[in-house]
Amino acid sequence: MENNNWWKSSVVYQIYPKSFKDSNGDGIGDIGGIIEKLDYLKDLGVEVLWLTPIYVSPQRDNGYDIADYYNIDPRFGDMEKFEELLDSVHKKGMKLIMDMVVNHTSTDHKWFKEALKGKENPYHDFYIWKQGKDNKAPNNWTSKFSGSAWEYVESLDSYYLHLFDKTQADLNWENPKLREEIFKMMRFWMDKGVDGFRLDVVNLLSKDSNFSDDDYITPNRDGRRFYTDGPKIHEYLQEMNEQVFSRYPSSMTVGEMSSTTIENCIRYTNPENKELSMTFNFHHLKVDYPNGEKWSLAPVDFKLLKETLFDWQVEMEQGNGWNAMFWCNHDQPRSLSRFGNDTKYREESAKMLATMIHLMRGTPYIYQGEEIGMTNPNFENIEKYRDVESLNIFNELKSKGMEEKNILDILMSKSRDNSRTPVQWNSSKNAGFTDGEPWIEVSKNYKEINAEVEMIKENSIYKHYKDLISLRKKYDVISMGTIKTIMLEQDKIVAYIREFKNEKMLVVCNFYGEQVDIFLDMDINKQQFIISNYDFCRLQKEMTLRPYEAFAVMI
Repeated sequence: MENNNWWKSSVVYQIYPKSFKDSNGDGIGDIGGIIEKLDYLKDLGVEVLWLTPIYVSPQRDNGYDIADYYNIDPRFGDMEKFEELLDSVHKKGMKLIMDMVVNHTSTDHKWFKEALKGKENPYHDFYIWKQGKDNKAPNNWTSKFSGSAWEYVESLDSYYLHLFDKTQADLNWENPKLREEIFKMMRFWMDKGVDGFRLDVVNLLSKDSNFSDDDYITPNRDGRRFYTDGPKIHEYLQEMNEQVFSRYPSSMTVGEMSSTTIENCIRYTNPENKELSMTFNFHHLKVDYPNGEKWSLAPVDFKLLKETLFDWQVEMEQGNGWNAMFWCNHDQPRSLSRFGNDTKYREESAKMLATMIHLMRGTPYIYQGEEIGMTNPNFENIEKYRDVESLNIFNELKSKGMEEKNILDILMSKSRDNSRTPVQWNSSKNAGFTDGEPWIEVSKNYKEINAEVEMIKENSIYKHYKDLISLRKKYDVISMGTIKTIMLEQDKIVAYIREFKNEKMLVVCNFYGEQVDIFLDMDINKQQFIISNYDFCRLQKEMTLRPYEAFAVMI
């Protein structure tokens, strides 16, 4: 009998297909490229592959603007090629989950095109339409990509809601016919054999029906409190589970949560509620947002980072919830450049960050290239950027009088394109990503930092990730154990103890590029080192940790 909670002991690898591997020379990564690299992923040891959207799309938001839920975008391949990928993944003993966007569709979707034909059209009510007020938008909500969250359609004398780009119209989940269509579509993919879904911004489905102006005190006077973890969200997710997930009991589901709370994520993931397997939250990735502002430069607030991570670890355990653990994804800058040191201590800090997150309670995720220590590309001019959010904010900040150099400094740190440059496979042209012209420029450091080098090199970042994945299979304490925080008074250290049955594991990580003295108030005579990011490490009651040193021992 298959273990329906298999994902607790698995490691997930996120593939951003557009930048993973190009097999046909058009400069865009594709399904054929993923198939080419399955042996690499199998060697790494990951058990689950998550593909960001590969459905038909105008690519205004790199596939998160879906125009056809039932077909593969020709840029990536076709349904036959996808089925070949799915079969190949399963034959290698791995699983595949697909990204699913059900908060909104592209305005190129046939539903929206029908909706534009008039208020009597049955598809009109698949979206959220409101009348304006005093020749202005229905309320003052703002899009997450800047500007108003409402777009006026003159022929209908109405506005439609778009929490993201104006070409991404929000779906009306109040409409049962819409929900029925969504669930039918999801079952289509599950019947094909996919192993589950990553659900994009899924906690935004339920909006407050009053659509009131947001008069909240800054910084978040943008309407989010009226549509985040909304009034019917748990009802919708329970219906989704009943209509889809419960019919495929070994499926895995992970919800991306925007501006959520621990209390809601416990409800989303506690098995008794029958909603989701696990959730992504981003609170630990806002610790360099001064006063909640993303588009400004600030150092990481380490104290806040540690508090946030541990609050979620401890409280989710107490509520029987489950976290997806990650540093980086397609919407975040490279974690090594953000939280580590991508020059002098690139290897040490990359291994430390991996150790810290992989040994916590939850399912760890690796974003493509993270396992070889890829860094931000540091694009020096706006012409190199492709991300709609980055281009919008560049224009917005420039219109407010900010110097172009200062805006570019912010983008080098915060842009989503930082993690979207092609995977660096080898030192050949375009890092072995494509024989053509890549859709976005390859990072200049690809000759030194690439998978070919990492797989050969002794004690590489890649091999450290392999070791962490192997440990997860060897020790139940990693996937099943409780977590206890220690050394909270230390201002440069993350340390915790995992415990399960007769296994007890200590994890200590120095988050800084300087030596730190620590004292271990425990019996250390029976310790067994299981991993370290330095060649030699000896456990003592009084220790001096080296820059970015991290280790785990069984005690």
